[in-house]
Amino acid sequence: MHADLLFTGGPVLTPEGPTAASAVAITGERVTAVGSAEELRELAGPRTEVVDLAGRLLLPGFQDAHVHPVPAGLELSQCDLTGVRTAAESVAAVRAYSEARPEREWILGGGWSMEAFEGGTPTRELLDSVVPDRPVYLPNRDHHGAWVNSRALELAGIDRDTPDPADGRIERDASGAPSGTLQEGAMRLVGRLAPPATPADRLAALLHAQRYLHALGITAWQDALVGDFLGMDDPAQAYLAAARDGSLTARVVGALWWDRERGAEQIPELVERRAALSHGRFRAGTVKLMLDGVAENGTAALLDPYLDKCGCATANRGKSFIDPARLPEYVTELDALGFQCHFHALGDRAVRDALDAVEAARTANGPSDTRPHLAHLQVVHPADIPRFGRLGATANIQALWAAHEPQMDELTIPFLGSERAGWQYPFGALLRSGARLAAGSDWPVSSPDPIQGIHVAVNRVEPGGDAPVFLPRERLGLRDAITAYTAGSAYVNHLDDTGRVTVGALADLVVLDRDPFAGDPWRIADTRVAHTYVGGARVYSAQEA
Repeated sequence: MHADLLFTGGPVLTPEGPTAASAVAITGERVTAVGSAEELRELAGPRTEVVDLAGRLLLPGFQDAHVHPVPAGLELSQCDLTGVRTAAESVAAVRAYSEARPEREWILGGGWSMEAFEGGTPTRELLDSVVPDRPVYLPNRDHHGAWVNSRALELAGIDRDTPDPADGRIERDASGAPSGTLQEGAMRLVGRLAPPATPADRLAALLHAQRYLHALGITAWQDALVGDFLGMDDPAQAYLAAARDGSLTARVVGALWWDRERGAEQIPELVERRAALSHGRFRAGTVKLMLDGVAENGTAALLDPYLDKCGCATANRGKSFIDPARLPEYVTELDALGFQCHFHALGDRAVRDALDAVEAARTANGPSDTRPHLAHLQVVHPADIPRFGRLGATANIQALWAAHEPQMDELTIPFLGSERAGWQYPFGALLRSGARLAAGSDWPVSSPDPIQGIHVAVNRVEPGGDAPVFLPRERLGLRDAITAYTAGSAYVNHLDDTGRVTVGALADLVVLDRDPFAGDPWRIADTRVAHTYVGGARVYSAQEA
């Protein structure tokens, strides 16, 4: 039988290594042969499409284990501050956007960097100077804080007498008045008033994001927030619509949002949503539990207190958004119902709480195939590292963050102290301990480009950066880094017939424009995607872009 698609001229990254094969045959949606060009030559028939790799690497499609494509796609069409690095440039971008859209009742968007502003907290006066008459609501790049103007604060009724919500903080000036930055749950006070995107907007955003992700070699992902949260739009119906009409070409797992203001009474609703939302290439068999915030604004949950600017201990240990005493009960019940648990666990206390909950579920329910995973893992206490492998909890890394950059050096390390700063993003230690690694981007928090993340995982330096190597003992080898973005993420997505180039696997594949194994590790980030295939169908080609 002749193949439909034949790659030849290798190398091919198989489970045996990057030089174990030089040709791959595809018939229908699956890999039907892997070997040498000579061995597979007879599979080329008159209708076979032959792709000459010409020394370029063929590997499994990348999978993003923690991403938010619909909000990212919406932000791309709004006031997008991604990549803007100074306060002046941020204000200028808001001015330009608002002046070009006088008909908009609200100015929405986001993606600003905390390091662009003193203390990471921009003021309302900056926005008032360019948009005094319309409300402005702009989440930052990590979506744990929002920049608002005076009109937005006025509409929300926020003044010096407004108390902080239990799960957030209103930043204030010296007089006690709201300064213009809302942290965590305080974002909801304004975000709930912003006009929601229409269903058509959300579907368009999903398809726009999908095209972009395919261009980066991404063939599958786990959407880390399917539900309503702090004014963000629920992407569920967009996924369902795309799955039904066939426009969803990626394979997607939806992580259903755990409402942190409620308890176990929401579990029957999650069971219903799992059944209602799973269709075609979209499945909703995961529950997302956000345990804490982020270190930069002091809301990541730590075992010991944060330090102040002088290096002295404060009273702040961050926030636990879900009661740690009840968390084991919730996770045990979810696990018994066959749900995967996807934890946002950034600080060492949140990581420990998540592992304790997984251990409780294992003790109560016995072994299961629910494949829990912990995302972010910025600070991990050394005593907890061996627990990942022992409990079968996957470490879901965001590799692009593991480098020296202003937000790390100015807003994180000084407030953690030298010892805890050395516990950050312990990829190498986790791997050596027997943990399974998956990888994601958290886009739009940071770039979804897997190649950029792989570059940092291997080098612990930002692409093009000249900062010192960040904790060099935690670097990964190139093959281990790629495995995290392929087989590792395929594992947490329960896509067991993807993530590997082997006979019988789905032909979700990527052709790079070179072989990074044959080049300088410091030039990994120069690599680009040439072609992306899902189920043997080409969904991206650089030649056609």
